[in-house]
Amino acid sequence: MTDPLPRDPGSGARGPVRARTRIIPDEFFGQQPASTATLPNPAPLLENLTRCAVEILAGARDLEQIARWVSDDVYRHLLKRVVLATRARQARGQAPARPAFSIGATRICEPSDGVVEAVVIVRGRARTRAVAIRLEGLDSRWRATAIHVL
Repeated sequence: MTDPLPRDPGSGARGPVRARTRIIPDEFFGQQPASTATLPNPAPLLENLTRCAVEILAGARDLEQIARWVSDDVYRHLLKRVVLATRARQARGQAPARPAFSIGATRICEPSDGVVEAVVIVRGRARTRAVAIRLEGLDSRWRATAIHVL
């Protein structure tokens, strides 16, 4: 009886050699774009993501809490910002604190079907900031593919 997997003759190992398989996303099993008509109103998600992003950068909220609503690139970008903000707080000897702010006006644009780009104004004690967010409809729900806190 022969092994279904080939053996590596040069290694001296007795077990079969397993070939690495590479997964290639395709149009049927990858993330599927969704139409704006089939997606919920993006305004509540925009305000909640803005609130969470500001609190995450302040150290008052964990980044894991928004992992479901952001793409991998956004998660990595926010993770870098969190590390830098944490180092800056430690250098100044400050403890993480929940920031006091209010959500101001929200400007929403739809450049194409299934895509929303928005700017949310955040008013804090010391300054006013803008948070730019791009949402894309993927797998019948909104997912943030860009978040920039300005």
